[in-house]
Amino acid sequence: MHDFFDTASIKDSYDLVIIGGGPAGCTAALYASRDELSSLVLEKNGPGGQIGITAYVDNHPAFPETISGMELSEKYYLHATKFGADFRNGECVDFRANGLEKEIYIADRAKPVIAKTVIIATGSSPKKLDIPGESKYFGHGVSVCATCDGNFYKGKIVAAVGGGNAALEESDYLTRFADKVYLIHRRDEFRGTKLAQKLVKQNRKIEPVLNSVVVSINGAGSVSSVDVRNLLTAENKRIDVDGVFVFIGQKPEVSPFDNLISVDSEGFLIADESTVTNIPGVFAAGDVRAKEIRQIVTAISDGAVAAKMAGRYIQKYSTEG
Repeated sequence: MHDFFDTASIKDSYDLVIIGGGPAGCTAALYASRDELSSLVLEKNGPGGQIGITAYVDNHPAFPETISGMELSEKYYLHATKFGADFRNGECVDFRANGLEKEIYIADRAKPVIAKTVIIATGSSPKKLDIPGESKYFGHGVSVCATCDGNFYKGKIVAAVGGGNAALEESDYLTRFADKVYLIHRRDEFRGTKLAQKLVKQNRKIEPVLNSVVVSINGAGSVSSVDVRNLLTAENKRIDVDGVFVFIGQKPEVSPFDNLISVDSEGFLIADESTVTNIPGVFAAGDVRAKEIRQIVTAISDGAVAAKMAGRYIQKYSTEG
């Protein structure tokens, strides 16, 4: 098995460098290595990306029984390295595309890795409220995943923040455990689909708090309340809760690529279903790509497509070279 933390043995050049080791990156590595492309996967956290910190996954094909995020991550990692892909802990801090060669600068490495092709699979991370108490209590009463943490709030009261589909659907899910969910949204109506809004309206455990924002999360060791400001009256009120769930959207992990690769209005890398970006030989896969649905299965699909497209590009590169 490869030593994930052995960065000293990273080679100077590869056919393909995959930046990001989540479902998209691991799948790309699997497909590329089976096609005998020399491949490096760089993952700045642990194998599997954010899946590794997910309590469990129950909507993955071929796993009808619930599987933990850590176990699934390990399976991705083992399968990705089975055919010879280098899978290393490292962070891309700079990226340059000089014609047919791409330079990937890795933290704590003196010289760049040279690649014929690059797949960016860095994913996205939940947006934060950036208010007092959020960072302090993250993981101790503040969460961004109802599926991961909802069961910790059986018989308790929680606040959910947001107005889109994720906020509405996750709030409905939270009522499987919590006795009450305050759904706090800054506008006078929710932005989610009619179906998602119907779920909330019909759920007696959900109390909408509209035209309002959370200004602080309070507690002593764990969350005990939130301070909420009404945007119409400027009045503040304190709501006693045992936890806070934040569902205000995703932020793509695009640095340091967004200065070269086209992005949409929300900052996601623009690439169609072929995963091809505006830079020849550079592909975008998974949650970092601008698209409608972001799920494990769509990331896996992107990874497979990107690896195949990278292989075609290299074949053309070799023929022309």
